Amino acid sequence: MPLVLTAHALLFDMDGTLVDSTAAVERTWHRFAARHGLDAAEILASSHGQRTAETVAAHAPPGTDVEAETAWLVAQDMADTSGTVAVPGAAELLASLPPHRWALVTSAGRELAVRRMAAAGLPLPQILVSADDVREGKPSPEGFEAAAALLGVSPSAAVVFEDAELGLLAAGAAGCFSVVVGAHGGDAAEGRPRIADFTGATCTASDEDGLRLVLPTSAPVRVRVPART
Repeated sequence: MPLVLTAHALLFDMDGTLVDSTAAVERTWHRFAARHGLDAAEILASSHGQRTAETVAAHAPPGTDVEAETAWLVAQDMADTSGTVAVPGAAELLASLPPHRWALVTSAGRELAVRRMAAAGLPLPQILVSADDVREGKPSPEGFEAAAALLGVSPSAAVVFEDAELGLLAAGAAGCFSVVVGAHGGDAAEGRPRIADFTGATCTASDEDGLRLVLPTSAPVRVRVPART
């Protein structure tokens, strides 16, 4: 049975939500780990949904130039998009959305976000809030709040699609309604509606009612997100 949502804006995380960049991300962090004699698995376990600089600061050996290492990692990411693909159904759903009704809110930098969306064959929205555009990354609500404001809606009138604990925490702190994409099972995902991907998702729009989104899920749920004001 489907999950039926009505809202005035949709806010999407990128990596793991719209774009499957797992292979490229893992290669980059393995390079970083080898460079510093670190455990790549430990880094990967905590990096998802976090800005690169914050992950570097958390794991790099004392005395590491965090800014320089972050720049090195971003260059690695920019050069390696092999295997980056769209999450199933994402292209079809995005193509159906009015441009002024959706935004991308990502922990990647702006240039990398543009590169990965292109590699996955996905369109860029009019509103892109990246790691470069916020003072604090997820789980801070700043990115989702900024995207909602740029779309002219209250965060409570927006639905967020996220696959990571930090992103779900950020969405909750912003007051958005969140949907989990994929298999993430952290505390912030408990009790939230979940979809495996966007296969079969449909969306219709009207000036009066906003967006009506139908998502295939295992249990019937109907949710009306509050109006934009």
